[in-house]
Amino acid sequence: MLIDRSDDRPWDAQIAYQLIYPLRNTFITPNHLTSLRLLFGVFAGIFFAIGEYKYSNIGAFCFVISNFLDHADGELARLKNEMSPKGHVYDLISDALVNIFLFLGIGIGLMQTNLGVYACMMGIIAGLSVAGIFYMRNYIEMNIGKQNARQPHKSGFEAEDILYLLPIISYFRLDYYFMFAAALGAPIFSFYVIKDYIKLKN
Repeated sequence: MLIDRSDDRPWDAQIAYQLIYPLRNTFITPNHLTSLRLLFGVFAGIFFAIGEYKYSNIGAFCFVISNFLDHADGELARLKNEMSPKGHVYDLISDALVNIFLFLGIGIGLMQTNLGVYACMMGIIAGLSVAGIFYMRNYIEMNIGKQNARQPHKSGFEAEDILYLLPIISYFRLDYYFMFAAALGAPIFSFYVIKDYIKLKN
């Protein structure tokens, strides 16, 4: 199973395609994978919210699985030619909920630190900002064109792929600093997405 360097898709989308290819003639639908993605994302937030090292590590791996499944459902939809507006909306809602649950969960877990209630507030800010980024990218895709909605990418990696490092961040107990970075960086990035939309629209 190799990544095709001539393929313009992100590396995780290419791997997802190869892994779900055997499912093309089964009863499994893209919405099944989206539901599984949502379930793992919710579990990730719950485990992080417990605020204990062991459960944070489990939550991090749950999120990585959820993030990977976010590509798998789209690849299966294309394979089975089952793309639909309702499925796309469901996928978008799942994206938003997973990110809100993740950052809110991390924030609740960090309330045991000196951040106190501010950790939860930071989690809400980061979660809503990331969810807003997904929404704006979808809006750009639907109204201006899919190519214009693509994230900055290089060598098969996209900006959001940094979240695959979450297990490492959790393992080395860097959740505290990750939350600061997310609460500051996500709103800034969302501002640039909105700026790009205005520029493309005009």
